[in-house]
Amino acid sequence: MKKGLILFLLLGSLTSLAQENEGVVYFTRTTYWTKMLSQLTFLSKQEKERMSYMFAGKDDWKIYTLLYFNENQSKYINSEEKNEESEGYDWRKEEYIVSRNFAKNTMTDVIEMIGKTYIIEDSLQTPNWKILNDLKEVAGHICMKAMIEDPVKNQKITAWFAQDLPSSAGPERLWGLPGMILEIDINDGTVIVQASKIEFKKLGQELDLPKKLKGKKLTETAYRDWE
Repeated sequence: MKKGLILFLLLGSLTSLAQENEGVVYFTRTTYWTKMLSQLTFLSKQEKERMSYMFAGKDDWKIYTLLYFNENQSKYINSEEKNEESEGYDWRKEEYIVSRNFAKNTMTDVIEMIGKTYIIEDSLQTPNWKILNDLKEVAGHICMKAMIEDPVKNQKITAWFAQDLPSSAGPERLWGLPGMILEIDINDGTVIVQASKIEFKKLGQELDLPKKLKGKKLTETAYRDWE
Protein backbone atom coordinates (compact mmCIF):
# COMPACT_ATOMS: atom_id res chain seq x y z
CA MET A 1 0.00 0.00 0.00
CA LYS A 2 2.78 2.42 0.94
CA LYS A 3 4.72 1.56 -2.22
CA GLY A 4 1.62 2.24 -4.31
CA LEU A 5 1.07 5.60 -2.62
CA ILE A 6 4.71 6.62 -3.14
CA LEU A 7 4.50 5.63 -6.81
CA PHE A 8 1.27 7.60 -7.21
CA LEU A 9 2.81 10.72 -5.63
CA LEU A 10 5.97 10.35 -7.73
CA LEU A 11 4.00 10.09 -10.97
CA GLY A 12 1.93 13.09 -9.92
CA SER A 13 5.06 15.14 -9.33
CA LEU A 14 6.54 14.15 -12.70
CA THR A 15 3.30 15.09 -14.44
CA SER A 16 3.27 18.44 -12.66
CA LEU A 17 6.87 19.13 -13.69
CA ALA A 18 6.10 18.21 -17.29
CA GLN A 19 3.11 20.53 -17.33
CA GLU A 20 5.18 23.42 -15.94
CA ASN A 21 7.57 23.01 -18.87
CA GLU A 22 4.89 23.74 -21.45
CA GLY A 23 1.88 25.96 -21.90
CA VAL A 24 0.94 29.43 -23.13
CA VAL A 25 1.86 32.96 -22.07
CA TYR A 26 -0.65 35.78 -22.64
CA PHE A 27 0.97 39.09 -23.59
CA THR A 28 -0.29 42.64 -24.02
CA ARG A 29 1.64 44.73 -26.53
CA THR A 30 1.23 48.49 -25.97
CA THR A 31 2.51 51.11 -28.41
CA TYR A 32 2.75 54.72 -27.18
CA TRP A 33 2.33 56.81 -30.31
CA THR A 34 3.46 60.15 -28.88
CA LYS A 35 6.82 58.67 -27.87
CA MET A 36 7.15 56.95 -31.22
CA LEU A 37 6.41 60.14 -33.15
CA SER A 38 8.95 62.11 -31.11
CA GLN A 39 11.69 59.76 -32.38
CA LEU A 40 10.93 60.27 -36.08
CA THR A 41 13.70 62.48 -37.41
CA PHE A 42 11.94 63.26 -40.71
CA LEU A 43 9.06 65.07 -38.95
CA SER A 44 9.34 68.74 -38.04
CA LYS A 45 8.65 69.97 -34.52
CA GLN A 46 5.32 71.43 -35.63
CA GLU A 47 4.28 68.17 -37.30
CA LYS A 48 5.15 66.22 -34.15
CA GLU A 49 3.16 68.61 -31.97
CA ARG A 50 0.16 68.45 -34.31
CA MET A 51 0.16 64.66 -34.43
CA SER A 52 0.64 64.43 -30.65
CA TYR A 53 -2.44 66.63 -30.26
CA MET A 54 -4.37 64.21 -32.49
CA PHE A 55 -3.44 61.30 -30.22
CA ALA A 56 -4.26 63.18 -27.01
CA GLY A 57 -6.21 60.85 -24.73
CA LYS A 58 -5.65 57.88 -27.07
CA ASP A 59 -1.91 57.66 -26.90
CA ASP A 60 -1.66 53.92 -26.20
CA TRP A 61 -2.67 51.21 -28.64
CA LYS A 62 -2.95 47.65 -27.33
CA ILE A 63 -2.94 44.33 -29.12
CA TYR A 64 -2.84 40.87 -27.58
CA THR A 65 -0.43 38.06 -28.40
CA LEU A 66 0.25 34.46 -27.36
CA LEU A 67 3.47 32.52 -26.79
CA TYR A 68 3.17 28.73 -26.87
CA PHE A 69 6.17 26.90 -25.47
CA ASN A 70 7.71 23.68 -24.29
CA GLU A 71 11.31 22.73 -23.48
CA ASN A 72 12.32 22.49 -27.13
CA GLN A 73 10.06 24.85 -29.08
CA SER A 74 8.11 28.09 -29.04
CA LYS A 75 5.58 29.81 -31.29
CA TYR A 76 4.51 33.45 -30.93
CA ILE A 77 1.36 34.65 -32.70
CA ASN A 78 -1.27 37.37 -32.63
CA SER A 79 -4.28 36.57 -30.46
CA GLU A 80 -7.84 36.74 -31.77
CA GLU A 81 -8.74 38.92 -28.79
CA LYS A 82 -9.68 42.48 -29.80
CA ASN A 83 -8.83 45.66 -27.99
CA GLU A 84 -11.45 48.23 -26.97
CA GLU A 85 -10.59 50.57 -29.86
CA SER A 86 -11.27 47.93 -32.51
CA GLU A 87 -14.62 46.73 -31.15
CA GLY A 88 -17.37 47.20 -33.70
CA TYR A 89 -15.00 47.40 -36.68
CA ASP A 90 -14.44 44.82 -39.39
CA TRP A 91 -10.72 44.19 -39.21
CA ARG A 92 -8.10 41.56 -39.99
CA LYS A 93 -4.77 41.05 -38.33
CA GLU A 94 -1.76 40.51 -40.55
CA GLU A 95 -0.23 37.05 -40.51
CA TYR A 96 2.49 36.88 -37.88
CA ILE A 97 4.14 33.68 -36.69
CA VAL A 98 7.50 33.53 -34.90
CA SER A 99 8.59 29.91 -34.48
CA ARG A 100 11.73 28.65 -32.73
CA ASN A 101 13.02 25.09 -32.50
CA PHE A 102 15.77 25.16 -29.88
CA ALA A 103 16.51 21.43 -30.15
CA LYS A 104 17.22 21.73 -33.88
CA ASN A 105 18.61 25.29 -33.63
CA THR A 106 16.26 26.53 -36.37
CA MET A 107 13.78 29.37 -36.86
CA THR A 108 10.78 29.82 -39.16
CA ASP A 109 8.98 33.17 -39.12
CA VAL A 110 5.98 34.13 -41.23
CA ILE A 111 5.53 37.90 -41.38
CA GLU A 112 2.98 39.78 -43.48
CA MET A 113 3.75 43.43 -44.22
CA ILE A 114 1.82 45.78 -46.50
CA GLY A 115 0.06 42.94 -48.26
CA LYS A 116 3.17 40.80 -48.80
CA THR A 117 4.16 37.70 -46.85
CA TYR A 118 7.76 36.82 -46.02
CA ILE A 119 9.02 33.47 -44.73
CA ILE A 120 12.29 33.78 -42.81
CA GLU A 121 14.05 30.42 -42.43
CA ASP A 122 17.51 30.17 -40.90
CA SER A 123 19.59 28.75 -38.07
CA LEU A 124 19.30 30.45 -34.70
CA GLN A 125 21.85 33.12 -33.90
CA THR A 126 22.03 33.92 -30.18
CA PRO A 127 21.55 37.66 -29.49
CA ASN A 128 24.38 39.39 -27.63
CA TRP A 129 22.48 40.12 -24.41
CA LYS A 130 24.01 42.01 -21.48
CA ILE A 131 22.57 40.61 -18.22
CA LEU A 132 22.23 43.04 -15.30
CA ASN A 133 21.51 42.63 -11.59
CA ASP A 134 18.11 44.41 -11.45
CA LEU A 135 15.05 42.40 -10.38
CA LYS A 136 11.29 42.90 -10.76
CA GLU A 137 8.14 40.79 -10.67
CA VAL A 138 6.26 40.04 -13.88
CA ALA A 139 3.17 37.79 -14.00
CA GLY A 140 4.04 36.32 -10.59
CA HIS A 141 7.67 35.51 -11.43
CA ILE A 142 10.85 37.22 -10.23
CA CYS A 143 12.70 38.36 -13.34
CA MET A 144 16.22 39.53 -14.09
CA LYS A 145 17.05 42.40 -16.41
CA ALA A 146 18.93 42.15 -19.71
CA MET A 147 19.63 44.66 -22.46
CA ILE A 148 20.55 44.67 -26.12
CA GLU A 149 20.88 47.30 -28.82
CA ASP A 150 19.82 46.95 -32.44
CA PRO A 151 21.82 49.51 -34.44
CA VAL A 152 19.98 48.64 -37.68
CA LYS A 153 16.56 49.54 -36.27
CA ASN A 154 18.04 52.12 -33.87
CA GLN A 155 16.42 50.33 -30.94
CA LYS A 156 17.42 49.88 -27.32
CA ILE A 157 15.67 46.85 -25.87
CA THR A 158 15.29 45.95 -22.21
CA ALA A 159 14.08 42.44 -21.37
CA TRP A 160 12.96 40.85 -18.11
CA PHE A 161 13.36 37.08 -17.97
CA ALA A 162 12.33 34.43 -15.43
CA GLN A 163 15.01 31.85 -14.65
CA ASP A 164 12.48 29.53 -13.04
CA LEU A 165 10.83 29.03 -16.45
CA PRO A 166 13.26 26.70 -18.30
CA SER A 167 12.85 28.08 -21.80
CA SER A 168 14.88 30.62 -23.77
CA ALA A 169 11.76 31.75 -25.64
CA GLY A 170 10.31 35.25 -25.66
CA PRO A 171 7.81 37.57 -27.33
CA GLU A 172 8.30 39.33 -30.66
CA ARG A 173 11.43 37.89 -32.33
CA LEU A 174 13.45 37.95 -29.10
CA TRP A 175 14.95 34.94 -27.35
CA GLY A 176 18.27 33.57 -26.08
CA LEU A 177 18.27 34.28 -22.33
CA PRO A 178 18.63 31.68 -19.52
CA GLY A 179 14.91 31.84 -18.77
CA MET A 180 11.72 32.90 -20.50
CA ILE A 181 11.34 36.58 -21.41
CA LEU A 182 8.14 37.90 -19.82
CA GLU A 183 8.51 41.61 -20.61
CA ILE A 184 10.30 43.79 -23.13
CA ASP A 185 10.66 47.56 -23.31
CA ILE A 186 11.65 49.08 -26.65
CA ASN A 187 13.26 52.55 -26.65
CA ASP A 188 12.43 53.63 -23.09
CA GLY A 189 8.73 52.84 -23.09
CA THR A 190 7.82 53.44 -26.73
CA VAL A 191 6.62 49.83 -26.95
CA ILE A 192 5.95 47.59 -23.94
CA VAL A 193 5.21 43.88 -24.32
CA GLN A 194 4.25 42.38 -20.95
CA ALA A 195 2.99 38.98 -19.85
CA SER A 196 -0.32 39.12 -18.02
CA LYS A 197 -0.85 35.41 -17.37
CA ILE A 198 0.94 32.07 -17.78
CA GLU A 199 -1.17 28.95 -18.26
CA PHE A 200 0.70 25.68 -17.82
CA LYS A 201 -0.95 22.90 -19.79
CA LYS A 202 -0.28 20.03 -22.15
CA LEU A 203 -0.12 21.36 -25.70
CA GLY A 204 -1.53 19.64 -28.75
CA GLN A 205 -0.95 21.13 -32.19
CA GLU A 206 -0.43 24.70 -30.98
CA LEU A 207 3.30 24.59 -31.78
CA ASP A 208 2.79 23.27 -35.31
CA LEU A 209 3.31 25.50 -38.33
CA PRO A 210 0.72 25.70 -41.14
CA LYS A 211 1.16 22.80 -43.56
CA LYS A 212 1.49 25.14 -46.53
CA LEU A 213 3.54 28.30 -46.18
CA LYS A 214 3.19 30.81 -49.00
CA GLY A 215 5.43 33.82 -49.30
CA LYS A 216 8.86 35.06 -50.30
CA LYS A 217 11.59 33.05 -48.56
CA LEU A 218 14.47 34.96 -46.97
CA THR A 219 17.37 34.30 -44.65
CA GLU A 220 17.60 36.28 -41.42
CA THR A 221 20.36 38.49 -42.87
CA ALA A 222 18.38 39.18 -46.04
CA TYR A 223 15.28 40.04 -44.02
CA ARG A 224 17.19 42.47 -41.80
CA ASP A 225 18.76 44.11 -44.86
CA TRP A 226 15.31 44.45 -46.41
CA GLU A 227 13.85 45.97 -43.24
